Amino acid sequence: MPSSAEYKTIKATQVRIATERFYVLLEDGRELGIPYDWYWRLAKATPEQLNNWRLIGGGQGISWEDLDEDLSVLGLLEGRKSLKREIVSG
Repeated sequence: MPSSAEYKTIKATQVRIATERFYVLLEDGRELGIPYDWYWRLAKATPEQLNNWRLIGGGQGISWEDLDEDLSVLGLLEGRKSLKREIVSG
């Protein structure tokens, strides 16, 4: 398994939005398919919001500014999910 240091050099070149997941094309030719429900902001987003993404950090991450969601390629490769924190009122 590659180390985190090796993952840090891998960058995204493109994002493709589909119905149930988004796909990240990496510069080494691999493509990652990530379910929206791994990231609650993306899971609740409209198609228009999902399509308004941009690469950040020279391809080290993806930003959805409208949704206040930034994901790193490293985090995607490591399988990190962002779970919604439920607010409990007292």
